[in-house]
Amino acid sequence: MSNSRMLSVDNLNLSFGGIKAVDQVTFHINEHELLGLIGPNGAGKTTVFNMISGFYKADSGTIKLHTKDADEVINELSPDEVNKAGIARTFQNIRLFGKLTVVENVLLAMQQTETLGWRESLLRTKSYREKEAALKAHCIDLLKIFSLDHLAEELACNLPYGLQRKLEIVRALATKPKLLILDEPAAGMNHQETEDLKKLIHFVKQKFNLTVLLIEHDMKLIMSICERIVVLNRGVKIADGTPAEVKANQNVIEAYLGKRTQLHG
Repeated sequence: MSNSRMLSVDNLNLSFGGIKAVDQVTFHINEHELLGLIGPNGAGKTTVFNMISGFYKADSGTIKLHTKDADEVINELSPDEVNKAGIARTFQNIRLFGKLTVVENVLLAMQQTETLGWRESLLRTKSYREKEAALKAHCIDLLKIFSLDHLAEELACNLPYGLQRKLEIVRALATKPKLLILDEPAAGMNHQETEDLKKLIHFVKQKFNLTVLLIEHDMKLIMSICERIVVLNRGVKIADGTPAEVKANQNVIEAYLGKRTQLHG
């Protein structure tokens, strides 16, 4: 794991109707790290995710994406701009285009980072058709890596739940991110599907040389997969450390269980 920072969140604040959802939250993600972001319901986890990915704008504080060329403040970028800067995300509730095929879902995402001129698209020029064919071939190659190529022409809505989750990750990867953020990918999964997901996240991180930020309620998954964990409670960061350190942290234990005991995971 590199010690170079990929993302820095500094003194982030956001309120909804006078209620402080995120309060002076500061943390960072190192390049090639797998960082978990956890906390009880209402802790502010998804709110932070939504700010990083451009869906919410912070009241104050900064979010910086670090690259070899520059440190870019991304607070005011739109979700599309954040994606083009190198951050892709999945959602707690799957947001595939159910009535499009598997390959069409990936192709739409891939087109976010490719230049296909609107004039060429309208006229269906030879150049456009060649670019489109090349992109589709690239999509099939990507699907093949995840053993989904045989389902390329299947409607996304017809896939089993676990494969829909996998497709959503593939679609995010199609935008060529540096940082992949996963919002509760194990939600609704059974034990075997969760074990398969764990292997998939490890595979994706290594295969695509990615940095990963993960929100998850499944404590067993978080504790077994993350290199470091940040814990929020009521919008405030209460812990930041290795899984062993977080598991033994009494502030974390009390936040989850309301008493001083042992946190299992």
